[in-house]
Amino acid sequence: MKLLWEIFQFILYTGLIVIISKYILVKTLRNLAENLRLKAKTVGNLAGVATSVPELLTICASSYSGLLNASIYNVLSSNIINLIQYYTTIIINKNQKSLKNRAIKIDLFLIILTIILPIFFIIAGSQLKIVMVPVLLLLYIAFYKINDNVHKLYLKAEDKKIEMIQQKEDKWEIGSKKNIIKNICVLIAVGILLFIVGNLLGNTLENLCLRFGISQLIIGIILGFITSIPELITFFESQKHHSKVQNEILGVVEATNNLLTSNMMNLFIIQAIGIVIFTLFHG
Repeated sequence: MKLLWEIFQFILYTGLIVIISKYILVKTLRNLAENLRLKAKTVGNLAGVATSVPELLTICASSYSGLLNASIYNVLSSNIINLIQYYTTIIINKNQKSLKNRAIKIDLFLIILTIILPIFFIIAGSQLKIVMVPVLLLLYIAFYKINDNVHKLYLKAEDKKIEMIQQKEDKWEIGSKKNIIKNICVLIAVGILLFIVGNLLGNTLENLCLRFGISQLIIGIILGFITSIPELITFFESQKHHSKVQNEILGVVEATNNLLTSNMMNLFIIQAIGIVIFTLFHG
């Protein structure tokens, strides 16, 4: 009975993280982005950070509980699932032509690297060392710079086109300060709520692995599936949103940056945080 109770709590807390991310966090970020008239690339980056919150919570919880291996398996499974979901939404929305853009091709190459690198870390065991933290942070900066530069080079025409659309349509006017402040307050409240749920999830993970002997590999893979659901939602939403203004490539740009930023956050930033937490409490 105790095992069933822990499994129930595991499902409950992970489900809450996904629901909060899907129906509140992602929606609020979209409203904030539209109020501030942000470009598709920037919206994708914001969505990538937002949809990485579940991974942040589960990986921090795993590392605090001494389950660092579960965290790297979580990163690997999340990044693979994100890529599969991305291609699925591209096919369903019939946006394959947009993948021919050179900036998107380079981004996809970087995304594949975010899957190869954690496999290397697992084989080499490097993820267990605090010295990997600065390396991960430097890799994040390098990936970010590459992404930023290729977009400036190969997406100039698309940026100009959307600027013209924004100027013509009243709905693209900058929102009121009241709406912007409201969205920011909601984001802060959501962050606090997710932090509380993340702590509860951490206790459950510790019990499942240490008291009931469930493998960290299994826990990590399950977490990867669950925490990737918000990305699937935002991939669909971004392409649907931009199809309304007859500029499908911007939807693909947004979805691609969402994917790349999410995978980069998982591997470089969140994994680094996990290593620091593990070292502080179990090193």
